[in-house]
Amino acid sequence: MDPSVTPLRRTPLAGWHRAHGGRMVPFAGWEMPVEYSGLSAEHLAVRKRAGLFDVSHMGQLELAGRDALAAVQRITSNDASKLQVGQAQYSALTTPAGTFVDDVLVYRFGRDHFLFVVNASNAAKDFEWIGAQVKPLGDVAAVNTSSRYALLALQGPASTDVLQALTDVDLDGIRYYWFAHGEVAGVRVTVSRTGYTGETGFEIFAPPQSAAKVWEAILAAGRSAGVVPAGLGARDTLRLEAAMRLYGNDIDETTTLLEAGLEWIVGWEKGEFNGRGALADQKARGLARRLVGFEMVDRAIARHGCEVLLEGRAVGTVTSGTRTPFLEKAIGMAYVPIQAAEPGTELEIDVRGRRARARVVPLPFYKRPKG
Repeated sequence: MDPSVTPLRRTPLAGWHRAHGGRMVPFAGWEMPVEYSGLSAEHLAVRKRAGLFDVSHMGQLELAGRDALAAVQRITSNDASKLQVGQAQYSALTTPAGTFVDDVLVYRFGRDHFLFVVNASNAAKDFEWIGAQVKPLGDVAAVNTSSRYALLALQGPASTDVLQALTDVDLDGIRYYWFAHGEVAGVRVTVSRTGYTGETGFEIFAPPQSAAKVWEAILAAGRSAGVVPAGLGARDTLRLEAAMRLYGNDIDETTTLLEAGLEWIVGWEKGEFNGRGALADQKARGLARRLVGFEMVDRAIARHGCEVLLEGRAVGTVTSGTRTPFLEKAIGMAYVPIQAAEPGTELEIDVRGRRARARVVPLPFYKRPKG
């Protein structure tokens, strides 16, 4: 083995994935299952029944201390003071320019204790960045606790009934973006009503040594309901249907929260935070570009990196794109000039040297039925 090559990291379930037909691929420094029975089958299972994902590659960073809330308020865009203990929110770590260091989920574990779930590829960078940011902010300590957690995601309309059979936690009592502590299959866990698929579902924080027990118990409890293990391929097509942004594709340190259509995670009223001034200036001036959704009009699939044209002139690139199994449409997202951002605007996309017509459409592409 080349000593200069860093070996891929493995989740506590890597052996199970290999033993049960998971097709393993490198992802963000990890060996992860991209699919088991096939991307389309897994995607449709989540939309119609439920799928179980191993997302233990995600990073967990914790902030605690008397000044923890003030630190979270300073380094993230959303207003964490609105969080009650047991509640979570989508937010961003922001640069002075109002762009993304990362997008994160912030969980309030206690009055002075917060957990961040960060993207796998950014965990080390985020921890170093957060440590530097909070150092002058008083009594607050940042700890990388990623090794303490395995993270499983049960997503889909059957998820509540399946998981309820394994726990005394009242799952119907957990509202969207809230969480509770309890046991699943006899293992002490945290259960959060969150996810990255656009479906109802739960994310389960479990001790790594007990991950396989919880994973296998969920699959056994869900067998009659058609629950299947699902890989990163389906997770990506599901999140795209729901127009959930992917760091490194749709958002990064060159894109602002406003350009990404995420002003709803900007806590304008909370006071100063990294990038607030830049975002306020951009809002006052008006956006020059914005992330939009599009559907292909011509028969073609626009992938990440394809050039976007308006009236024959290159104006951007596709950030995410695929043909989705549930909607059965070729869809994608791209940053375009603000004058081209209105639904109905006709675009062209260069797909392997051929210009194919596309049309701007409202986001999200898919919204789960109520009830």
